[in-house]
Amino acid sequence: MTDPIYRRATRADLPTIVAMLADDFLGQTRERPDDLAPYVKMFELIDGSPDQELIVMELDGEIVGSLQLTYIPYLTHSGALRAVVEAVRVASGRRGTGLGHALFAWVVARVRERGCEVLQLSTDKRRVDAKRFYEDLGFVASHEGMKLDLGSH
Repeated sequence: MTDPIYRRATRADLPTIVAMLADDFLGQTRERPDDLAPYVKMFELIDGSPDQELIVMELDGEIVGSLQLTYIPYLTHSGALRAVVEAVRVASGRRGTGLGHALFAWVVARVRERGCEVLQLSTDKRRVDAKRFYEDLGFVASHEGMKLDLGSH
């Protein structure tokens, strides 16, 4: 196996990214890979922002992982930059091969490079394996996250 390549996603990558987002028990209920229009609109917003990075992980020319990084300036921590990682996916056929660890090693290096003091994420409580994976990486469930559903689009 060659070393993975990490790069900013392009619009052409959207079908693969959306397919990975839909390829699990939660994604199947909320993603619509047959209608890319809303994803294209959000991709353009993400891609146009200096504080957002949509990243893909390639292995031997195939996209095998993706995630979104958001950089947020905070007054807390004596004024610091914080990174939030969301929508993390490794292709279902590649899970358990070490790619997730490689992806997060890259993420940690990337956000440190950007000067971040904190890297945070949230994961659905029903994603037991994901929670265990993040804990193995050193993430700590130090806060209770809350969401307010503002309705469907």
